[in-house]
Amino acid sequence: MGKTRATSGADLHLELSGSRRRAALELALREAIQSGRLHPGTRLPSSRALAQDLGVARNTIVEAYGQLVAEGWLTAVTGSGTQVADRVIETVPAAAPGPAREPRAIRYDLRPGHPDPSSFPRAAWLAAARRALHAAPASAFAYGDPRGRPELRHALASYLSRARGVRSDAERIVVCNGFTQALSLICEVLAGRGAKTLAAEAYGHRSYRSLASARGLEVREAPIDADGAVVAEFGDAHAALLTPAHQFPLGMAMAARRRTQAVRWASTARGTGDGALVIEDDYDGEFRYDRQAIGAMQALAPHCVAYAGTASKALAPGVRLGWLVLPAHLVEEFAAAKALADRQTSTLDQLTLAELIGSGGYDRHIRRCRLMYRRRRDRLVALLREQAPRARVTGAAAGMHAVLELPPGWDEDDIIERARTRGLALEGLGAYGTLDGTRPPALIIGYGTPPAHAYTAALARLGATLAGLR
Repeated sequence: MGKTRATSGADLHLELSGSRRRAALELALREAIQSGRLHPGTRLPSSRALAQDLGVARNTIVEAYGQLVAEGWLTAVTGSGTQVADRVIETVPAAAPGPAREPRAIRYDLRPGHPDPSSFPRAAWLAAARRALHAAPASAFAYGDPRGRPELRHALASYLSRARGVRSDAERIVVCNGFTQALSLICEVLAGRGAKTLAAEAYGHRSYRSLASARGLEVREAPIDADGAVVAEFGDAHAALLTPAHQFPLGMAMAARRRTQAVRWASTARGTGDGALVIEDDYDGEFRYDRQAIGAMQALAPHCVAYAGTASKALAPGVRLGWLVLPAHLVEEFAAAKALADRQTSTLDQLTLAELIGSGGYDRHIRRCRLMYRRRRDRLVALLREQAPRARVTGAAAGMHAVLELPPGWDEDDIIERARTRGLALEGLGAYGTLDGTRPPALIIGYGTPPAHAYTAALARLGATLAGLR
């Protein structure tokens, strides 16, 4: 149906188009009132006159007027007709034009911190979800224990014991929406117990330090050497955040003596009444390629280590599931904090992951990914030896990123910009800490990030970028 225009009574200048005439009329009147074109007190044409002008049924006009009266845009008084209601008219300013954007040039991504999203086991996840839904009691979909579904907590207790050497039972596990929420809960509980200071490795995710600061904790940076974080620099901190299995981003595993020092420090520190707390971020502990994966530090001292794991690297960041294995004396406080934060994590996702673990599907997926990432790392190292022989690959053969220490005369920012002009995204060590001269500049290359079909092209662009710097 073509456009029509109302001209009877007040000149409304309403244009209606499409087949849904009542909705179009309501929208046109609202916009006219919102913009101030129809002022408060303006009398509208009668329903009969407007219907005749627009060529629609009178009932359509009556219903549209009635809807706008109910919403407060119009008033209808017997004997006075229908008028625009008295109200404050707020015009919405047009959005100011933003700065001109460069055309998006990045096609390939070798930044660290992400798994290959195309590796997510869709078929296995879907099958596990169906089985979990079929077996779940109706009560599973009511509000439940803020610590998480018992099915997942029991499955995790078994899996973590077998795969990571964690000492725990289901009662000491709290399921979270990923590591970020886990760390947020830790900082919140510690601050509530009187903690003031969190020691953190000098190189790591800046967002985690910002989170701790936002929760009221002062962050004390501990230097890192070849054996990992220097425990002697923790001082009188009330907690320490560590990545002992695979330091992020530098890539070394924490030496055995440092692990012992860390748990001894936590056990003997004054802390907040129960000693200090070590927070073990085991973000990619299943992925070690040159030897058996190093077990969790939590096993050395379950009473003073909070073990944090996540499905973000093993499955995908979009699966917002993480877990904390806590010292027994902290469980109640964490459950209360989780209940206040969001009451509980998605029941369906928890049941699905529990079924995936219990059926062996999770282990099979980990094995496939371990083989895939090991092959990717081997290809990356071979390329770097050929195209950048003066640079040095450091860190353990583990995880989803490699560290390329740059030789004298090579600049992080310059290489990152050169790569960008080739459509390749890279990150340097400076994004994760302060380059104060104690460490050479380096690239942190995430070989897990590109989808499988783009990995070869991403390596080719990296090689071309580095080849021009010999």
